[in-house]
Amino acid sequence: MALFPLFVELAGRPCVVIGGGAVAERKVHALLTAGAVVTVVSPALSPALATLADAGRIAHVARPYADGDLAGAALAFAATDDGAVNADVAHEGRMRGVWVNAADDPAHCDAILPAVLRRGEITVAVSTGGASPALARAVRERLERALPPAYGVLARVAADARRELRAAGRRASADDWLAALDVGLRALLAGAPSVEAARRLRARLERAECA
Repeated sequence: MALFPLFVELAGRPCVVIGGGAVAERKVHALLTAGAVVTVVSPALSPALATLADAGRIAHVARPYADGDLAGAALAFAATDDGAVNADVAHEGRMRGVWVNAADDPAHCDAILPAVLRRGEITVAVSTGGASPALARAVRERLERALPPAYGVLARVAADARRELRAAGRRASADDWLAALDVGLRALLAGAPSVEAARRLRARLERAECA
């Protein structure tokens, strides 16, 4: 699959999940984390999904999928083990311009889910284009070891420093930023608190301005 990598803002946007089992649970939790408005279409729900429905966190349409269920959706997931249902959902999605992901069914996917690594505000997504989800997970696990949690703290420190520079009408070159980020990361990896890492990062940027 020739895929275009893209991160999509789903906050407040309607999304549909067809199916009510364990696979659907994972999709629903990911959508809720992104702030999506989620509707699940399934005759029955897993206990976890039933709890979400009872709490009003998701809408539940208690029947099998029917044509028209994707109307108005930004994204849909076919999380069933029925290939015919996946095909019908994919067909409706293409007719309506709705991106569809069909679990373990690449032929009926307009969008696939990468293996994701998060470190605070940093998100790294790994995809094999649907060829081998297991390989994507293996690469993600290697990246987890290469990118310790300090990178998430560094992202917050760097964001604060960037806002301060902008407010002061100052700029730093890409090379200066790379050097300052390296200083901040080394401090964090050595066990320094975020305040100290921020001080060292800013000091490195200030030295660059004075050079």
